[in-house]
Amino acid sequence: MMRKLVAEFIGTGWLVLGGCGSAVLAAAYPNLGIGFLGVALAFGLTVVTMAYAIGHISGCHLNPAVTVGLWAGGRFPTGDVIPYIASQVLGGIAGAGVLYIIASGHAGFDLANGFASNGYGAHSPGHYSLLSSFVTEVVMTFMFLFVILGATHKLSSPQMAGLAIGLALTLIHLISIPVTNTSVNPARSTGPALFVGDWATSQLWMFWVAPLIGAVLAGVVYRWLCPDNDYRSVS
Repeated sequence: MMRKLVAEFIGTGWLVLGGCGSAVLAAAYPNLGIGFLGVALAFGLTVVTMAYAIGHISGCHLNPAVTVGLWAGGRFPTGDVIPYIASQVLGGIAGAGVLYIIASGHAGFDLANGFASNGYGAHSPGHYSLLSSFVTEVVMTFMFLFVILGATHKLSSPQMAGLAIGLALTLIHLISIPVTNTSVNPARSTGPALFVGDWATSQLWMFWVAPLIGAVLAGVVYRWLCPDNDYRSVS
């Protein structure tokens, strides 16, 4: 179990550093900024790389919503849920901490710019409402877990599971960055929010509640659609 938890810690830290780091350091870099497309790809690539690096160790959840969704789908033991979530949140905070150290070395760095935090209303990139943001996070997390549950089923191709899941996360970011800056992952939201404080922590509840609802719904629905519930370790 300790090896699994350390793997989740490292993997989630990489997701936050790679995904949020691309947003903070490179998205609007003068002349050669990577933009929304680049950030979406960065998040997807963190999952793909970690799926093949630690999928055989911990399952590569990197996300409390994934852990809860797999539990709801009958694929993850109840006793391991809290330790996994704790490791993921700590990893997300550590990844945000490394990113803060790097980003603060630039003279123009300012946490007031958001530090890739998730938000709604005035703090949504496109100023989308709380309702729009909530629905987005529920639906996007539902679809993310739906892909994970399908890609890791015994009848799918195990070699392709990590790629399918990473591409799903990329697509989710392409859809929802303008709405919420894309969470679908409470650990990813918690790390940057703790550094920003203020509005980011006051809105953090939504980026726990909505993804967890979407994840549970996906687990229940997929379990009903496909009762033969054997699965691969990469998730």
